[in-house]
Amino acid sequence: MSESEEFFEFGPVPEGWLWGAATAAHQIEGGNTNSDWWAFEHRPGTPAKESSGDACDSWHRWSDDLELVKEMGLDCYRMSIEWARIEPADGEFSLAALEHYRRVLATAQEMGLKTSVTFHHFTSPQWTAEREGWMNPEIVDLFARYVDIAGQHLADHIDIAATFNEPNVVAGMGYAEGGFAPGISAGRPGVQKTTDNFVAAHLKARDILKACQGDFPVGLTLAMPDQVTHLDGVLGSPGLRYDELPEGSAAADRTRTWVGVYLEAAQGDDYVGVQTYTTEHMDPEGRHLPVPDGERVTQMGWRFAPEALGRSVRHAHAVAQVPVIVTENGIATNDDAERIEYYEGSLASLREAINDGIDVRGFFAWSLLDNFEWAEGYRPTFGLASVDPLSFDRTLKPSGRWLAEVAWASRN
Repeated sequence: MSESEEFFEFGPVPEGWLWGAATAAHQIEGGNTNSDWWAFEHRPGTPAKESSGDACDSWHRWSDDLELVKEMGLDCYRMSIEWARIEPADGEFSLAALEHYRRVLATAQEMGLKTSVTFHHFTSPQWTAEREGWMNPEIVDLFARYVDIAGQHLADHIDIAATFNEPNVVAGMGYAEGGFAPGISAGRPGVQKTTDNFVAAHLKARDILKACQGDFPVGLTLAMPDQVTHLDGVLGSPGLRYDELPEGSAAADRTRTWVGVYLEAAQGDDYVGVQTYTTEHMDPEGRHLPVPDGERVTQMGWRFAPEALGRSVRHAHAVAQVPVIVTENGIATNDDAERIEYYEGSLASLREAINDGIDVRGFFAWSLLDNFEWAEGYRPTFGLASVDPLSFDRTLKPSGRWLAEVAWASRN
């Protein structure tokens, strides 16, 4: 940071606050060949632009990732464990995979980092996809069995647990639109079946994890864009946010299926994870209204709207009535100065929510690394660190150093 730059001050954080960076197994590990996403990436005609391949080779270079988190002076590393590695065939559990994850978590704690573990981050074993995946009610018990075995093996090295990452995205993109694995286009019935099973699985897995050795908070994380619905379908006309939609309207029903049922399920959790990147404008049928030409967008084509985070945090807290952790927030851009600008805006909106009494317990940047961004491949770059595609060397960006300074100042 040059002397001419004005330092962004987040302000003092409450006791127990966590600054962290987040990753997901399939996006960084590489070679996750038994997952539904690997099959989806390699199936002709899918929207996936390329294979995840070796990703960031974090299966082998996980210690480099931990060193980056430590170098930034952050408190916690958010990662996921891969069901397809732990249970590559129905009922066949890999002790080697479980020991691998145990070693990662134990090392993180030995380094003074807390661990945040997600048990399902978008990917499922391919053998479950061959049985209609999350549309099949039997997956509730299958997921519970996996969580039980993995939880027993890892619980004493877990500081925070999430059963699911953004199950609402998997339900919509993976089972209604076919744009994500497993690539099923079943429309609204697909969303409903999948949502029912995700909620049931979350409740069952939550109870299993609460019974495990160790005393760590359990929740789930949700995709929560700041959503504005224009009942006349015209962008620029007055719009309504989640809690303003007329009760019983089609728009309110869709919003409840998209996020409301999960927030209601989270009312018995220890926290809810909010993951916000943008503001979305919708028509009454739930279709996205196009971003006008000339409006500022990210590499994902999303509106540049860092202030969206504060709005989503407020809504999540109002409905779930439990503490909030911002488990993901960031921007896809190849301009690191723009990344810093975005984080300044999102953190400012978060601070306003905290000042207004919203119980927020932490902030995790997405992502620690430039990585495999699902159907978009490697083009969008969200990382606080870049990764050389040949050597896999990690290089911390100025935004990573900036976040380190913000975190340090908030504690001092």
